[in-house]
Amino acid sequence: MDKTGFIKHLESRDLSPITIKKHIRHVERFFIKVKKEDIQVTKPDVLKFLEWLKNSNKMENSSRNEFLTSLNHYFTFLYKNGAITQNPCWFLKIHGIKKRKLQKIYTPEELDQLFDNYYELFVRNYDDSGKAWREHSKIKTKLVRERNALILSLFINQGAITSEIKKIELDDINLMKATIKIRGGNRLNDRTLTLKATQIGLLMHYLQNIRPQLSEYQAIESKKLIVSLPPTIETKSDSNNLCCAIINITNQLKSIDKQFINFVQVRTSVITNWIKAEGLRKAQYMAGHRYVSNTEKYLPNNLDDLLNDINKLHPF
Repeated sequence: MDKTGFIKHLESRDLSPITIKKHIRHVERFFIKVKKEDIQVTKPDVLKFLEWLKNSNKMENSSRNEFLTSLNHYFTFLYKNGAITQNPCWFLKIHGIKKRKLQKIYTPEELDQLFDNYYELFVRNYDDSGKAWREHSKIKTKLVRERNALILSLFINQGAITSEIKKIELDDINLMKATIKIRGGNRLNDRTLTLKATQIGLLMHYLQNIRPQLSEYQAIESKKLIVSLPPTIETKSDSNNLCCAIINITNQLKSIDKQFINFVQVRTSVITNWIKAEGLRKAQYMAGHRYVSNTEKYLPNNLDDLLNDINKLHPF
């Protein structure tokens, strides 16, 4: 197995390090089982391996399909480099994979309402009078709730992902121009997006009043926009990092809206709305996608609108 070359091939496809490790692990397991050189592998070898995963490992079809995807990546790599004349995974497909249920796509108005409901319930009118906390602990949790509202705002308005929110620095915010720079990563590009009018006041309040108080609990000064509390007995580590904060926000949103699943659903909704309002190419930039094909994956979410237009124009 040409592990080094395969890794470079996967990296060229802008796959995340975690996904690359998964593909490597799957392919290595395959060769341990078949005990053949990669250029000697045939389609029956792949079929026998998939059958072995099903019978001996009691593996579900969706998991076996992940192995098939990894093997297809590897043999495609060999084929493109001329090591083999045909990919043994061509035309192979695992049937019986459960399709994902369609999730609700929020409209811009529904996203705004979701934020407003969250802010009213968990920030402005949050009642902690019945909780036996010390006064300084109540102050900390109030600061965290205000900070979490800003995090939610970045999810809903900029369609950012968790790793991007974590990287936002103070210099990335331009209140005069009402813009924010979103720093990409291995799979997404940098982009500068417009701040909504409702975010300006939220950001100013956070920068002037909330963040300075949160920073007092930090051992070293940080340039990051989002500041976390250090783990203490009082906070019980429930808000000491961004991931924990997002878990809390997710659970709170689920208590408000039964159709809310996670922030992948929010980003899907945001990108879908961008495509409708701005077009495919601009939505590609705003989402940070390197390839327009990644943005095109969100087009099926417009199917309901398309069907409605067809029914209006061609009722028969």
